[in-house]
Parts: sequence; structure tokens; C-alpha cells
Amino acid sequence: MEKPTLLLLPNLLGESRHHEPFLPSSVDKAVASLDGLIAESPQAGRRYLGRFETKKPAAEIPIALLNEHTPDADLDFLLEPIHKGERWGLVSDGGLPCIADPGSKLVRRARQTGIVIQAFVGPSSIMLSLMLSGLLGQRFNFHGYLAPTPDYRNKQIKQLEGVSAKEKSTQIFIEAPYRNKHLIESLLETLDDKTWLCVCWDLTLTTQGVLSQPVVLWKKSPLPNLEKKAAIFLVSAE
Repeated sequence: MEKPTLLLLPNLLGESRHHEPFLPSSVDKAVASLDGLIAESPQAGRRYLGRFETKKPAAEIPIALLNEHTPDADLDFLLEPIHKGERWGLVSDGGLPCIADPGSKLVRRARQTGIVIQAFVGPSSIMLSLMLSGLLGQRFNFHGYLAPTPDYRNKQIKQLEGVSAKEKSTQIFIEAPYRNKHLIESLLETLDDKTWLCVCWDLTLTTQGVLSQPVVLWKKSPLPNLEKKAAIFLVSAE
């Protein structure tokens, strides 16, 4: 009999038709053992389960919600089925649970209450972009979203560039797709010409793109069309 466990399951970074090229077979086996799934929305949870063989019809597997609106008071409720002997998965909308994702607080609570936790490998936009960029990988920082207001955003960019130069590190951040163009414009306006800027978009999809070069070359090149695309940005003041 399989032990009651919280399973941290990787997800795809985009809407690929097949998950097999990106997720190991161990994930298929893990999903097949699930009694329930914790996801950011019911739709995302059903879509995830629909990719796999499950031990009962996917529509009959209960889905609980954990997202940025979930109060800490609900964490014990989410873990209750596992304490009663069931196996539940935790999945993020894209990539890995707990990485730039609210799942970390559930994992912390699970550890505090003695629940067995198992994690599975899968795609992470942070790791993939760093690998593809050619920028320094020995030391790096992920900052999530920068400020939406131009003046404060430019100030943040300059600060991150300074940290990169001082620490010899790569600074990584993301943006909402509809603000990608504004962020690139801010980066080119603010960064030194010698600083390296890498932008990756649609990672793992057939439309994947990576452009990594000094800012001086960015200023001479046509900007990529990032409208409605998931993108990640890396800066290195080498």
C-alpha cells in the first residue's frame, strides 16, 4: 500500500499537446496514484489531470484550491485528507510548485505536521532561461515582477545592474505579457551599453525564442514581438 504523501508535481510551461517530452515517467506513475489534487484553479487542475491516466475518472478526482488568495488558516484543511491516509498532488499553473508560487507555505505546514513530501523534477523557466542565456550561472537572483510604474521600475533596474556588477551575478525577473514591451524599453533606456540582457519567451514551445547580447546590440536590433507571450528577463553586468 502506498504511503499517504504530498506529491509536488511539475507542470508544462505552455499548452503543448504532449507532456512526455518534458515530464519524466515517474510523474505519470505519481499522478496515477492520486486521490486528489491541489491546484490554482479548478480549470487548471482538470486540464492537468486530463493529460494522464488516473486511477479513477479524472472528473471524479477532487480538486482543492491553493493560490495567492488562499488564507493561511486553510492550510490544515488542505492537508487533512493526507493525514487521513490519502495521496494528494500539488501543481502550479506552470513549471514547478513552490518556485515563484504560493505552494511553499503549504509545504512548510506539511513539514510542521509530519506529512511525507515527495518532489518530482520538471521544467522551470528560471533554470531553463539561465541555461540558455550563456550568462553567469554560479550566482543568480530571481526577483519575480518589477514595479509597474516607469520611474520606480527604472530605479529597480539600475539597482539590480549594480548588484550584478558588484556580486558578479545574474539578475532574473518576469513580467505580465501585456507589459513586456514596456519592460524592454525600460531596460534599454536604463542599462549600460556593456551590460548583457537576455530575453527568453515561449520556453519549451515550438515558438521558443532566446536573444542574449549586450545592450548596445539590442539597441541596433529589431525588438522581438513579445505580445501575449510568457517571457523571462536576465541581466548580467559582467
